[in-house]
Amino acid sequence: MDASTWIAVASIVTAGLTIAIGSIGPALGEGRAAAQALAAIAQQPDEANTITRTLFVSLAMIESTAIYCFVVSMILIFANPFTDIAQAAGG
Repeated sequence: MDASTWIAVASIVTAGLTIAIGSIGPALGEGRAAAQALAAIAQQPDEANTITRTLFVSLAMIESTAIYCFVVSMILIFANPFTDIAQAAGG
């Protein structure tokens, strides 16, 4: 197997691990944020609008971490810069 094949295999494995590990943290964070928001709404129902608005903004920020992991994975699979380097080094 040549260098391009090894780089492709390593990129696919790395992309899979990036998605797997990179989605666990945001999923746990979103679940915890939703649970805390529900608890806060249960304690102070008058502030439900403010808590809900803050929850949605924080969920968007938390989800951006998973989106960054997805973007890195797509770059590794479809626009891998390491394959160009290996081809240039190989001649």
